[in-house]
Amino acid sequence: MEITAEHKCLKRGVKEVVKSISRGHKGMLNHVPSIFYVITHVPILCEEADIPYVYVPSKEDLATAGATKRPTCCVLVLTKPTKGKLDPAEQEKIKADYSQVVADISELTSSLF
Repeated sequence: MEITAEHKCLKRGVKEVVKSISRGHKGMLNHVPSIFYVITHVPILCEEADIPYVYVPSKEDLATAGATKRPTCCVLVLTKPTKGKLDPAEQEKIKADYSQVVADISELTSSLF
């Protein structure tokens, strides 16, 4: 997630994530289930928008992965920045990494059920 953080492809926090999903941005959601009562609507929004999501053990782990010191309960990882443009090589790297993570998540969830 560090590359996406560096290129402003992350949305952190419930308010920012919900706003981004409502605007039609696509990505992958990571969130902490221990505070589920705060974000019960977010997985439903993700399912409606066909956005994959995963649960993360702690807010601190999510903050570390998102290259920030402040703990956060959810992060939306985008495949491109909402403002500005990326170098084509960097854009392809982010898309390739994103596709690999989504494939890994799909494989894990299909083996569980």
